[in-house]
Formats: sequence, structure tokens, C-alpha cells
Amino acid sequence: MELKRVVVTGLGALTPIGNDVATAWDNAVNGVSGAGPITHFDASLFKTKFACEVKDFDPSQHFDRKKARTLDLYAMYALVAANQAIDDAGLDNEDVNKNRVGVIFAAGIGGLHTFEEEAGYYAMNKENGPKYNPFFIPKMIADIAAGHISIDHGFRGPNFATVSACASSNNALVDAFNIIRLGMADAIVAGGAEAAVFPAGVGGFNSMKALSTRNDEPATASRPFSGSRDGFVIGEGAAALVLEELEHAKARGAHIYCEVAGAGMSADAYHITATHPEGLGAVLVMENALASAEMKPEDIDYINMHGTSTPVGDIGEVKAIKKVFGDHAYKMNLSSTKSMTGHLLGAAGALEAIFSVKAITDGIIPPTINHVEGDNDPELDYDLNYTFNKAQKRDVNAVLSNTFGFGGHNAAIILKKYKE
Repeated sequence: MELKRVVVTGLGALTPIGNDVATAWDNAVNGVSGAGPITHFDASLFKTKFACEVKDFDPSQHFDRKKARTLDLYAMYALVAANQAIDDAGLDNEDVNKNRVGVIFAAGIGGLHTFEEEAGYYAMNKENGPKYNPFFIPKMIADIAAGHISIDHGFRGPNFATVSACASSNNALVDAFNIIRLGMADAIVAGGAEAAVFPAGVGGFNSMKALSTRNDEPATASRPFSGSRDGFVIGEGAAALVLEELEHAKARGAHIYCEVAGAGMSADAYHITATHPEGLGAVLVMENALASAEMKPEDIDYINMHGTSTPVGDIGEVKAIKKVFGDHAYKMNLSSTKSMTGHLLGAAGALEAIFSVKAITDGIIPPTINHVEGDNDPELDYDLNYTFNKAQKRDVNAVLSNTFGFGGHNAAIILKKYKE
């Protein structure tokens, strides 16, 4: 069968550096850090006391009191970002066959705050027997954001969540791309959300020694590829994209941002939390994405790297890029926007896909901030263009965006300029 072409027609984002796509992108281009002291809870006794939190978010501006009671914060974030993308695409109207519009929305963890609250309540009151909120389960489960989005808009197409840790929302995009190009849906709202900046999230990652503890200078703590990096900065928020079959988008006069060219998936099959030190899974996922897109390495202009600012992960990804791209690796731009947003876990891939879309449409590569000259890792050669500290203008025809998750899950997508 002939595969359909898939394009991006809507964007939405709620992030630590802006509560809509335009603001987040402007701050990314200008190298603004979203990190600061944690406000969601008293973190004074934690090893890490800072995070990249969403700012100035008031649920009452988006949900009535009854609806808010049924939603964990991660689902609130998901609905806000999804609604932005749906509005941007003009997808929620009577001319669209909603039986063929789906929702695939990811979360790496789901309703962690709800789980923590309910478990804590039982621990304090267990002598009186179990007494749980009737919304406990539907607030906590990782698929519920997709359910809420479909219910609110009447989208009756494919509906589910992808859960693959930090690769979750890239996997949502991969599934949406494949379902549409196989003709099983006309459009899909795809993305991810996470809200894990709470005691269990920060404490759990602290116990793994995964988080930066640079408490005196949080704004510069996320420093991918720098010698002094000491872990990632946990972030939160949501991002959503509307993926749509090309002829369907054209027929309704939708604005087309770019085309989804291809997608890849792989596993490290190595360790439950550490990426392969030689980047073997990363090599495979990028090769798979290129093969899916029927593109050569030299067709890629920019890689939005997973780049979490962890000692092992950054090295493995760089090794993988050099192996896959060879001499062309030295001609591309690379950057990690996590240096500004922090690591949004299950929402990271979708947000970085939006930044990749904007790099194509605006001809600008967002920077990797917080690198100081001379702060080099002896295991990294600084012969690649990491787009350190300042955005660079460039004609961008194609972008590859990487995500790697605990469990060895890898997912990559390739976006390219739309041409008839």
C-alpha cells in the first residue's frame, strides 16, 4: 500500500520557560533558564532544592471547580497544551469527522502527586481502615489525559497513552505518525505531560543520584556536555502537536508547519537506568529513523539532542552521533534545549519536537546554554557544533530529535520542511 504523508498543523505548550509556544520559543532562542527554587513543596531537607517549574499557572483560569477535582496536575497541564494545539490547528469544528481524529498522549509517570497524597493519607490514618478519594485511580493513571482530551472534544479515533519513561512523548508522536500514514486516522493530537516536582519525584531521583545538586546556582545547573555537569534538572509541563494526513489538512485549508518525514525506535537492552556507554541503542534508533524517512545522514541539518546533562548519557549520545553521521556530524548544529527547560521526563520529546518545528520554520537553532569556555569533559572532543550559549541562524531543512528513557527505550523522529 502507498503510505500517506503526515504533516504538523497545530502546536501547544505549557513549559518552565513560557505558557504558550510563542513565549517558550522566544525564551529558548534567547537562552532563558527556567530553573529556580522549588515552590510546589518545602524542599529544604532535600539534596536538590530547585527545579524547572511551570510559572503563573492558575487552574481556575482553565477549569471549573468540579472539573479540577477530577484532575491531577499533570492532566491539567496536558489539557491546556492540547487545547492550544487543537485551537491552533482549527481541528475542533463541525467540518471534521471526529470519528477519525485520535489522541495519543504520553506520561512517563502520570499522577504522581495524587498517588503520593493518597498513599500518605492512608499511612497516617490506616488504623481507621482504607478511605480513598473516589477520583484517586482516574486521577493517577497515565492514560487519563488522553481520555480527558478525547472526551472534551469528542474525538473518537485511536486513543491511548505511551509510557516509555523519557521517550514517552516521542513514542506518542511515532505512533501517531504510523497510524496516520497507514490510513487509520485523519489526525491525531499527540504529545505528553508530566508533573513530578513533588517530594516522591525529587526524592526518588535524588536517591538515584540523577539530579544536579547545584543549589547555589540553579539557573546554570543544567549544563549538557560541560565537564562540571552533575545531573539533570527536573522539569514539568506539557506539549502537544496535531499530526494530520496531508490531503486532509489541505482540504480544510489548515496551516502546515512542516512534514513528519520518519521515525525510529530501539532498545539499549543494557541497563534499567543507564544508557549504553557507547550509545549502541542511540545509534540504532537514529539509523532506523533515517531509514524510515528514506533520508541520508547528510540530509539532516540539526539534531535536538536528548542531552540531559548527566555524565554518562551525554557522552554516549555524542559517540552515537559521530558513528551514524560520520564526517557530516561536523557540519550539523547540535543542541540540548533541556539546558533551559530542564528535563520534562514524559513530556520532553513533544516539547523538543515543537522546538524542532520552530527551528525549521524560523531558521534558528536554539542554544545549549551554561557552557563556560574551558569547562570541558576529557571524554568529549569539542569538535562538534553544540550551539553553545547563543542561538545560530541557519536554513534548516530537516531536524532529528532524540529521546532516551529508563529501561533502555529510545525513540527519534525526523521533521522536514513541507514541500508540495
